[in-house]
This record gives sequence, structure tokens and C-alpha cells, in this order.
Amino acid sequence: MSRLEELIQELCPDGVPYKKLGEIATISRGGNLQKKDFRAEGVPCIHYGQIYTRYGLFADKTFTFISEDCAKKQKLAYPNDIVMAVTSENIEDVCKCVAWLGGGEVAVSGHTAIIHHSQNAKYLTYYFHTEMFAAQKRKLVHGTKVMEVTPDTLNAVTIPVPPLPVQCEIVQILDNFTELTAELTAELTAELTARKKQYEYYHDKLLTSNVIGEYKKIGEVCNLHYGKGNKIPQNGGQYPVYGCNGIVGYTDIFNSEDAPIVGHIGSAGSVTWGSGKHFVTYNGTVCTPYRDIVLSRYLYHVLISANLENKVKGNQPFLSASDFSNIRVYVPLLAIQQHIVAILDSFDALCNDLTSGLPAEIAARQKQYEYYRDKLLTFKELTA
Repeated sequence: MSRLEELIQELCPDGVPYKKLGEIATISRGGNLQKKDFRAEGVPCIHYGQIYTRYGLFADKTFTFISEDCAKKQKLAYPNDIVMAVTSENIEDVCKCVAWLGGGEVAVSGHTAIIHHSQNAKYLTYYFHTEMFAAQKRKLVHGTKVMEVTPDTLNAVTIPVPPLPVQCEIVQILDNFTELTAELTAELTAELTARKKQYEYYHDKLLTSNVIGEYKKIGEVCNLHYGKGNKIPQNGGQYPVYGCNGIVGYTDIFNSEDAPIVGHIGSAGSVTWGSGKHFVTYNGTVCTPYRDIVLSRYLYHVLISANLENKVKGNQPFLSASDFSNIRVYVPLLAIQQHIVAILDSFDALCNDLTSGLPAEIAARQKQYEYYRDKLLTFKELTA
């Protein structure tokens, strides 16, 4: 029997009480400090935007400071308090939070909730990042372009509240698991970075004129035509809809198949692979290969190396088919193209495929971590 199981058996054998956050904490709004108030030194401060971009789950130091005069007008968080960002551009990030574990008070900006409590701060913070909390949060979120959760509504969130010794043991387990996961993710990320550099090297090397072939204009090896419609089809369906930079929806109609797509409005110059049958909107240029000259995947790799972003013109980025149709690329024999594609596709899958290779391995480690974290924070509910 593990130490955690022993504690649960001793302290809460019949289950754990689930309580409203408002029963175990007081929640207040943050202040009104702004980025223009930042100073090189002074009173530590946390801006809500930094919670998304610079902080992890816990912090005992801040990245920014404000003057003492400014701090006198602000709302403060104290050691063990949790600072939660309640405004975001997406529902996933809203309510992301950081436990303040510093030695003194910290000034807090607006668009935040300051959660003052007597529980284990790390325990609550771990819980605020579980799917159980996310499910409750989604019912509280309002807004369209900007997602927001009103601090007062957080009082109704339900949380399992085991005895403090149980909370501390869970925190110790999760701290260790977090560290191990971070180390493994760092190793995989370093490996991914190295493989991407290797991929770029072979990508450039294999697409040069060191094999039998000849230079041809892009317009000579494929048919270039714009996609259709200014609106993204919204009816759903089996075929992906590609815009200027990837999949933006699904539909029941298609206008292209296995072809590179070059953005000419928006992400002008970007190159995307349109897999299988698909629909391309107006802001994408379809590059349908002449198959007796060039393979679709070879053309895709060639377009990536063509640096089409450098051909973009105008204040509103735009890249017409004529702007890059005269670019000369090296086209070897079809058999050689097939060999090159096999090598580059292997590297591409290793570096970019979210269903295999290193990105998939990194995602799997994160899912494993989230699974065990949520499992540790799930308890039998104590009934009256």
C-alpha cells in the first residue's frame, strides 16, 4: 500500500467532501496596473497576460515590478494565494492560474481573480488545470471574441477537499511526476530540434542540381489556379477545407486532390500540403502538377524551398500565381523524384506528423501526465 493510500485509509476512508470554492476561499478581483507601469525594480507584480506566456503553475519570483506609489493603488496577492487570469482569446487558456509562493505580497493586474484560501496552494493549482475543472469552467465562460469568466461565478465551482496531509502527499507525487515529464519532454524537444535541422539540411541538399535533371519554371510543371469562394463552407462533411495556411473546416464537396496549396492572401507565400480530396478557398492557390513531369509531393517540397514569402508584395500581403510561376526549380527524372520524396517524407513525418514521430511522442507524454494527474485528483465523494 502506498503512502497516499495509507493516508486516505486513515483520514478519509469513507470519501472526500466536495465543496464550493466559495466555502473554502475568498475571491477578489485584481487591480488596474498596466504594462506601462512596469519598472526595473520595486514591488513585484503579475500582469494577467504573463500568466499565459511566462509563468508555469507556481512562482516565487516575478518578471516585472512597479513603483511603491503605484503599488499603493493596486490589489495584492499574498503568499499561498492563487492568481487566475479570467480573460482570454480562447476557452482553453481562460482561468489559467499561478500559485504565488513568494515571501511577500505581489501586485496583481486586472482581468484576474485573486483566490485567498487555507488549503495547499499547489493542490488547488493542480486541480485548476484538470479536465474536471475545465468541464465546470466551460459552463461559466461567456463572450465570443474574448472569453471571460466573472470572478464571482468561480464561487460555485466544486472541488474535492481532502485533509491537508492527503493534499500534501498528492502534491509531492505530482511535483515529482511533473519534473520527470518536463525532463523527458525537454529531451524529446531537443531531439526534435536536431532532427529538424537534419531535415532542413537534406531538404536543401536533395533539391539542388546534383542529380540528372533540368531547371524548369514552376508554371511549366504545374497548373496554378485559385481556390473558390470567399466564404468557408460551414456544412461539415468528409473533405477538409484548406485556406491560406491549413485546414479551416470540412465540407461535402472538393475541388482539388493531393496537391500543394500556396497562400496568396493572408498567410501569403505559405505552403500547405492538401491531402486526398479536399476543398480550397479563394485565398489559396492550388498547384496541380503535370504528373508526367513532376510528382505532387516533390512539387510540395520544392515549393517549401522556394522561399515564396520573399515574393509577397503590397501593404496587404498578396502573392499572385504570376508572381511565382516564373521561378525556376530543378526537376530531376521521376524515378529520382520518388527517391527524394521517400527520404524527405520520412523526415517530415518524424518532425511534423502529429500522429507519429517525435511530435506524437511529446503529445503522448503530455496526455499521460494529464491522465495520471486527473486520476490522482479524483476521489470518492463523501456522502452525509
